[in-house]
Amino acid sequence: MIGSVRKACQIISCFSNEDPALGIGEIAERLDMNISTAHHLVSTLCAEGVLMKDDRKKYRLGWRLLEWNNHVMFQQDVYDKAMPLVKELIHRFRGTVHIAMFDKGTVVFVLKVSSQESTPIQTYIGSRKPAYATSSGKVLLSHNAVYLKETLERGLLGEAPNTITDISRLKQELEEIRIKGYSISNNENSDGMYGIAAPIFSYSEEIIAAVNLVAPISYMLASDRKMMIQSVKNTAQLISKELGYIEV
Repeated sequence: MIGSVRKACQIISCFSNEDPALGIGEIAERLDMNISTAHHLVSTLCAEGVLMKDDRKKYRLGWRLLEWNNHVMFQQDVYDKAMPLVKELIHRFRGTVHIAMFDKGTVVFVLKVSSQESTPIQTYIGSRKPAYATSSGKVLLSHNAVYLKETLERGLLGEAPNTITDISRLKQELEEIRIKGYSISNNENSDGMYGIAAPIFSYSEEIIAAVNLVAPISYMLASDRKMMIQSVKNTAQLISKELGYIEV
């Protein structure tokens, strides 16, 4: 197994600015590898999105590497660049702010900051929630078809009274979210909680995370919800800008 991982890494390293596309024979020759072995490894890397085949039946680096790169860059910058903006949000509202990233049908919280006056929420950095049942998850699903496919393959189970478990209804809401630029989770993940989320984009215009504001339904509905939504969207836009995203 370790040998296969090493060979897969060597295959990826074959590609460069000078040689962006390579055939199976070229890869096997460069690595002194059996063509059958090279073909098996390359096929696996293609299935995972690490490599892709072009119309000349040659292989190139795939979208998955760009996605990983975005995640690495974001995690390096998140505390330095996002934290001050997140803190401004909780200074205005009595809630908890998360930044979440997608992973295998779930959202993983990579940052959590709570107002001193907020109601405690049972989340922590590294905790996971079903993507379809959270405000941040629905934002991520609305901008990435691959994320949605992975999520639907896991199934839609009820997490709270208002969890969306119908695929058609979820897809319709995701389209609306993509157009509006934000999502709402009203009693869909944690009983009695309300969340507002907006997308964070990288310099390459790929969605890489979402920022949300979560608090009890009673507080959120009694407050100026339009102001909250705009504040969450503004925070997401400012974080995206800090990460190099240029809105057109």
